[in-house]
Amino acid sequence: MPLLVTGTIGIDSLHAPTGQAERVLGGSCAYFAVAASFLAPVRLVGAVGGDWPPEHRAQLERFRNISLEGLETRPSSRTFAWGGRYLDDMNRRETLFTDLGVLEEAPPSVPPSFRDSRFVFLGNTHPAVQLDLLRQFPNRAIAVCDTMDLWINISRPELIRLFEEVDGVVLNDQEASQLTEQRNAVSAGRAMLDLGPSFVVVKKGEHGAVLVHRDGIATIPAFPSASHQVVDPTGAGDTFAGGLMGHIASTGRHDFESLHAGLAWGTVMASFTIEAFGLERLLRLDRGQIDDRLRAFQSAARVG
Repeated sequence: MPLLVTGTIGIDSLHAPTGQAERVLGGSCAYFAVAASFLAPVRLVGAVGGDWPPEHRAQLERFRNISLEGLETRPSSRTFAWGGRYLDDMNRRETLFTDLGVLEEAPPSVPPSFRDSRFVFLGNTHPAVQLDLLRQFPNRAIAVCDTMDLWINISRPELIRLFEEVDGVVLNDQEASQLTEQRNAVSAGRAMLDLGPSFVVVKKGEHGAVLVHRDGIATIPAFPSASHQVVDPTGAGDTFAGGLMGHIASTGRHDFESLHAGLAWGTVMASFTIEAFGLERLLRLDRGQIDDRLRAFQSAARVG
């Protein structure tokens, strides 16, 4: 079944101990869509400016499973752009610049042909925008959102209202702790269930992820990266969500067992992303490579 994603399309400049990449395709929507498209058809809703490089569009068009009908180009606007530098341990980064561009304008419109979407992922943006978009999908079977520390700090009331209407939330352990004042990932997840969602996925980086569901709790380790050098962690969380939601859309199920299995797909997709700058590794990936790594990971982690 088609999976709809909204979020940012960006131009990224990345610096790390492993090298650098200037003005590459980025943004939560792009990472998510490419990762999910290996598993299910994806409908993308986003906006870019007149400065968006033609080669970035061509990269997305290579994935026939991604519909770009909902991608707006605004000729007189600037595309969202971000620059960051990772420190030596690759777990910490500093922002060099942020140009919000189209993000300071009205959100993109949802094409009428997309409004029957039943699987919806709301990528990281202002929670009021996410909520407005969410309400445009009356026939949804499941809606999941991402968020970040900025919105927890400055838009908590809107974020709480969003949580009351979504089925699931994906966020990292620091954000979960910040939101709930619970340091333990399971305790934080349970506290978030009280706000409305049926499940919460707490990402813990190199320590894997935790699924806190009304029907149970499941954990999954990170993919062992000793033989897979971490080149650039940008977008790993977005591709994790893409793998998770792509699996859900491909099966049509979102029960506890399906979500648990989806964690493995998300972990494997993220493990490819970090092997190169930007979307480079995903752009030269094929389904056979994904399946091979998934089988190896499932065997090691003992997940189905």
